[in-house]
Amino acid sequence: MAQDLREADLVKSEHSPSATVPHSDIYAVIDLGSNSFHMLMVKVVGGSVQVIGRVKRKVRLAAGLNDSLVLSHKAMKRGWECLALFAERLQDIPAQNIRIVGTATLRLARNVATFLKEAEAILGQQVQVISGEDEARIIYLGVAHTSNSDSNRLVIDIGGASTEMVIGQGFTPKVLASLNMGCVTYLERYFADQELTEQNFLAAISAAESETQTITTRFRQESWQLAVGASGTVQAVQEILVAQGKDEVITLQKLDDIMQQVIACVHLERLNITGLAQERKQVFPSGLAILIALFRQLDIQGMTLSGGALREGVLYSMLPQLQDTNVRHRTVNSLMIRYFIDRQHAERVAEMALELATQLQNRWDLQKFEGMSMLRSSAMLHELGLLIEYKNHHHHGAYIISHSDLPGFTRAQQQLVMALVHNHRAEIMPEVLARQTMTSVMLAGRLTRILRLAVILSMRRRHEALPQVRLSVHNECLNLSLPAGWLEQHPLMRAELEQEVQYQQQAGWVLTIN
Repeated sequence: MAQDLREADLVKSEHSPSATVPHSDIYAVIDLGSNSFHMLMVKVVGGSVQVIGRVKRKVRLAAGLNDSLVLSHKAMKRGWECLALFAERLQDIPAQNIRIVGTATLRLARNVATFLKEAEAILGQQVQVISGEDEARIIYLGVAHTSNSDSNRLVIDIGGASTEMVIGQGFTPKVLASLNMGCVTYLERYFADQELTEQNFLAAISAAESETQTITTRFRQESWQLAVGASGTVQAVQEILVAQGKDEVITLQKLDDIMQQVIACVHLERLNITGLAQERKQVFPSGLAILIALFRQLDIQGMTLSGGALREGVLYSMLPQLQDTNVRHRTVNSLMIRYFIDRQHAERVAEMALELATQLQNRWDLQKFEGMSMLRSSAMLHELGLLIEYKNHHHHGAYIISHSDLPGFTRAQQQLVMALVHNHRAEIMPEVLARQTMTSVMLAGRLTRILRLAVILSMRRRHEALPQVRLSVHNECLNLSLPAGWLEQHPLMRAELEQEVQYQQQAGWVLTIN
C-alpha cells in the first residue's frame, strides 16, 4: 500500500505544471569572468527587474593562464566545479531566457575549446566568448540601463584580465576600448611576492599607464562630463570611503590616500583597512594600481559607482519591454505599482514641491546633486509605506527605499531620497538628514523643508483645493505667503502649518506663515 502511494505521488509530481513547465518569467545571466564567475537571476515585477538570486565564486581563471596563453587544467577544473553549482539553478529556466558569456581569459586561452566543451556539457547551454569591444559595449549598456544620466559619460570596468573603457551618451556608446590589464594578471605580475611595497605599486601603476597611453589621445578627444566605475575595484574603493566617513565621489587624492593605507599594511596577508571587505582583499592592490593609472592618464576629476555592468547589459538585451530611456522614472514607477501608491496624489505633491523649489532656486542651489529630480522622486514615493500602516508610514517608506535595489540612483542619491521620505511628516529627525554625504547634507535639509510644505498644502487630495502660494527665503529663514483670508477659510490646514512652524523650529530652522 505504501509503495503504491509513493508511486502515485511520483506520477503526480511528474505531471504537475511545476514539474514540467519552466519559469517563463525568470531570466538568468552567467558571466565567466577572469577573476570570478557570476550568476544573476531575475523576475520582471511591476515593470522592473527583481533580483531573485545571485551566486558568485572566486575562480581566478586568469591565474591559470601561462606565458604561452595556455590555461592550466587546475584552473579549468575550478571553473567546471563552479559551473556544476550554477547548473542546478538553470534546470527550471527556459533555454531562451539564459545567456552565458565568457570574457578576457577565455578570449586569450589557446586551449579554450577544451574548457568550453566541458563547460557546455555541464550547463547544457552554449557559452558565447565575446570580443573586448563587444564586452565594452555590453558593459556600457548595463551602466546605461541602471544609472540615470543624459550627459556624455566615461565608463570604466577593471576585470580580472582586461579593462574595458567606453565613452557614450544615453544608450549609445561612442568610443570603445579593451586593454590587456586586469586585477588578477597584475596581481600575478607585480604583487607575486605578496609584498605591499611602494616599489610594487609604482611598477604596476607604470605598466598600467603605459598600456593606457595607447588609447589616451582618442579618449581625451571625446569629452565627457561624468566618469562612472563599474567594477569590484571601484565598489571596494567607494565602500572604503563611506566607511571612513568620506564623500562617495572617488578622486585621485583619495586613491593615493588609500594606497598609502595599503602600503602601511606591508603584506597582503595583513591587509586590513577600514571598509575593505575580506573577499576583495586578494586583488584589491592590483586593481587600485590600475585605477590610479587611469585617473592619471585620463585626468579624471571624480568618479562614482555604477549600478550595473556586463551582466546587466546582457540581461536587458533579453528584456525589450524594459527599454525605457529614463531609468529613474522606470524605478519610481515600479515601486508605485508594487506598493499601490495613489499616483494622482503623488503627482499633485510632486508638482507643488517643484513649484515651491523653483521659487527658491535663485537663492538655494537645488539643482546640485540633481536635487530637483531627488525632490520629485521623494514626492512620488512619500506614501510608499501606507501599504503597511498609517501612523509610521514615513518610517516604513524610508526603510523600503533604504533596502531596495533602485536602478537610476547612486548610493548617495538613494540615501537622500530615503531621508526625505523619512522626514516628510511628523517630527523631523536631524540624525537621518545628517547621514548624507558631505555634498548633500545641506541640500537634504532644504529639500526636506520644501517637501513637508508641499505635503501639507496638498493634504485635501484635490487639485482645485491647492492654494496659490509664494515661498521666499532670507539666508535659511523661510516665509510662506498665502492668499488673504485663506487661512481663516481652512482652519485644519492652518493648524497643520502652525504645527509645522514648531517642527521646523525644533530642528533649528525658522519658518513664518503669512
